[in-house]
Amino acid sequence: MSHQPSTYESIFEATGVIIQSAELLDEVFTHRSLVNEKSAVKKHNERLEFLGDAVLELVVTEHLFAEYPNPEGELTAWRSALVRGESLAETAELYRFGELLKVSRGEALSGAKAKNRLLANVFEAFLGALYLDQGYDVCKEFITRSILTKMPDVLAAGAFIDPKSRLQELTQESHGVTPIYQIVSEHGPDHAKEFIAQALLGTEVLGTGVGNSKQTAQVNAAADALRTLLNVNDQQSD
Repeated sequence: MSHQPSTYESIFEATGVIIQSAELLDEVFTHRSLVNEKSAVKKHNERLEFLGDAVLELVVTEHLFAEYPNPEGELTAWRSALVRGESLAETAELYRFGELLKVSRGEALSGAKAKNRLLANVFEAFLGALYLDQGYDVCKEFITRSILTKMPDVLAAGAFIDPKSRLQELTQESHGVTPIYQIVSEHGPDHAKEFIAQALLGTEVLGTGVGNSKQTAQVNAAADALRTLLNVNDQQSD
């Protein structure tokens, strides 16, 4: 095994897996913004993120197909709940990935939502590196431990219900109208676009979401709105 920076040892201990390649590890924890800020940095984690996203989806899809006889629509909703950015960010936070992530000063000051997006991305990049370094079976075992164990909670909490549908139900009940969505900005190259969407009730912004497609950004905006509305309802009922 090649020598690894001591900071990576905590990652190996937390995740229970070891990535042999120091080059891959450095790539995992380097954000694109740092390449723009420091000329000496040549590689960032977006390509690994692209690969890891595909591996994650395949492992989760295989598991759901093998374990549950449910129709395709339900399996798709469950998969989306398991691999959503918020869930991946929570797992990355558990493994303390954020402590090793190298970003530009501007990106580091972007706020909580941006932090969750960065953590979800670095988790997928880690999966991509693990796949290249250790192969599919090791990746599958790690994803089973880190992601698929959340399945009972997803089912119990109804977290697989489409946020846009749920938000529509709530706003129709409370206001008699349904929310609309607008894309307020988009940035990045064509192969790695990021969109920011808002969920609106009239002129009121209910929630904001980020995604690599307009649809994903809208779903995340609806989920953000739901968290706010449900928290308000809980406080009012106390």
